[in-house]
Amino acid sequence: MQENKGNILLVDDEENLHDTLKLNLELEGYEVTSAFNGTQALKAIANGYFDLVVLDVMMPEVDGITVAETMRVNNLDTPILMLSARNSSADKVLGLRKGADDYLTKPFNLEELILRVEKLITKNQKIQVRENIGDTYSFGGNTIDFKAQSATTFNGETVELSKKETMLLKLLIENKGEVVTREKILQVVWGYNIFPTTRTIDNFILNFRKNFEQDNRNPKHFQSVRSVGYKYSE
Repeated sequence: MQENKGNILLVDDEENLHDTLKLNLELEGYEVTSAFNGTQALKAIANGYFDLVVLDVMMPEVDGITVAETMRVNNLDTPILMLSARNSSADKVLGLRKGADDYLTKPFNLEELILRVEKLITKNQKIQVRENIGDTYSFGGNTIDFKAQSATTFNGETVELSKKETMLLKLLIENKGEVVTREKILQVVWGYNIFPTTRTIDNFILNFRKNFEQDNRNPKHFQSVRSVGYKYSE
């Protein structure tokens, strides 16, 4: 089975083109979620994590420019590859100004699109991992052993960690000082693309505070960012 190279939201109302792009992207190893208008796109974005949005400009209901603008207003930094039949400099500038990371005019070469997709996703995935940490990591008198899935706390206790707890700790620490969205956590740790609840993450964070914070009512290391996600700080 081919490894999933990334999750793509494909937004285009031209059915034939949509099917062609979806098939070819899946053959390249990407998991593709389909949306055929801007309303469907915004709903999918609100309910799932994507490494890239391939976004047509001219669509019914809500156009691509509005989708891109809405994403950026809501502080979603998912890369956007914008597709458009409009090829004037003014149209390209507008698309880029509203939040697109790249802009490709129709008709386009399929191989070129796939190369641009790969470049944007690779860049995004590198950005997501801010710091490469080793098998052990220490903070605030605590030491995490990722390989052994255990930790020694500031008061000398040994705590056994589940695989998912270990993965979540590593993800937060790798992105030290940065907010990691709930969507990103669920995708990386649980493998969900569309998910029902985030209560499980909340419980994990509460356990981290209980074990690793000297004052768990005023956490220093594991902080919740309301309506967005979680942040680790030293």
